[in-house]
Amino acid sequence: MEEKKIKEVVKRRYAQIAKQDQQSCCPSCACGISPLSQAEAIGYLREDLDHIPEEAVMGLGCSNPTAIADLKAGEVVLDLGSGAGIDVFLAANKVGSTGRVIGVDMTEEMVDKAKGIATTHGYHNVEFRLGEIEKLPVEDKSVDVIISNCVINLSPDKSKAFHEAYRALKPGGKLTVSDIVSKGALPDEIKNDPEAWVGCIAGALEQQEYLKKIKKAGFGDVQVISSKEFYIEGKGGKVIKKLLSITVKAYK
Repeated sequence: MEEKKIKEVVKRRYAQIAKQDQQSCCPSCACGISPLSQAEAIGYLREDLDHIPEEAVMGLGCSNPTAIADLKAGEVVLDLGSGAGIDVFLAANKVGSTGRVIGVDMTEEMVDKAKGIATTHGYHNVEFRLGEIEKLPVEDKSVDVIISNCVINLSPDKSKAFHEAYRALKPGGKLTVSDIVSKGALPDEIKNDPEAWVGCIAGALEQQEYLKKIKKAGFGDVQVISSKEFYIEGKGGKVIKKLLSITVKAYK
């Protein structure tokens, strides 16, 4: 699929999710359960979720990048593809009133939703900006930590996204990303399927290629902190492809 078409499809689906408050299946966990339970299934702690607005939890994502980000009071955090703000609000609670968290999302409806939640619940240390992760609306060397949850796989230009993340980080800054990668190349029938793109599957790179792009952007000490296998099934339950939900940490 062409880059323009991919972005149109993704924006349209996530605008729909934002407007209808509907749940969206992450490919690596069970569907048909509440957003809170689904968040717990991919690594979020209920005690943390109980301290953020419930409407920010929409059942999206594939893991919990904030769990290993080791956020400190006073830090500036950037969330790539922030959606309704689950990770932004979790991070905001950790960095406190002296810190700041910026969420960037390319879907206007999601940004509006997140802004409304922040206003309603009195969050003064968060900000949501409309923009693309391949062209981040942030200054050079302006953030301490970047987090992202199952979003970079939606980008048709992952190299550019990682270079932008590197640009935005201060020297010594940290990148913590949860994402979907594949074991072996994906078949064309999946790569050209709009629904598979929206479902965070079609854009999955092979794991080594994904890690190589992070390193080529300039990051060092690239580590896979966690990895969970799951499978794409076709008709009759036949396994089409094995995928991985991984969480990666790297430094500038």
